[in-house]
Amino acid sequence: MKLTVFFEGEFWVGVVEHEEDGRLKACRYVFGAEPYDAEVLGFIHGPMMPLLARTETAAEAAGPLRRRERVNPKRLAREAAKEMQRKGVGSAAQEALRLELEHRKAVRKTVTKAEREAEKERKRELAVQKAKAKHRGR
Repeated sequence: MKLTVFFEGEFWVGVVEHEEDGRLKACRYVFGAEPYDAEVLGFIHGPMMPLLARTETAAEAAGPLRRRERVNPKRLAREAAKEMQRKGVGSAAQEALRLELEHRKAVRKTVTKAEREAEKERKRELAVQKAKAKHRGR
């Protein structure tokens, strides 16, 4: 699991990436102003896992993550500095975010269409009842 916090436009954004079974799930969280360490830690302990659990789609991961037994501390510091310099998120995470966005859009579209149809049916029933009442002279 990886959390990347970066500045995007006018807000600070956190992207959580989680790989399981060769599939990469990613979700996006907008912090707003520059988050303090306590805010990021609060996000990690609070809404991060439910947010990731709500993610229904996943993209194929680029490849298996390598696990190293022991890493030289200097190398680890260099890799951490390189990660800090890297801007944004990886393409696999972007793909996962795009898939999740498209999925939510499709779900929202079907729900909205069903609500619209239900409202049309309700109005039609109301008009029929009104016409019957007029016909009966009320």
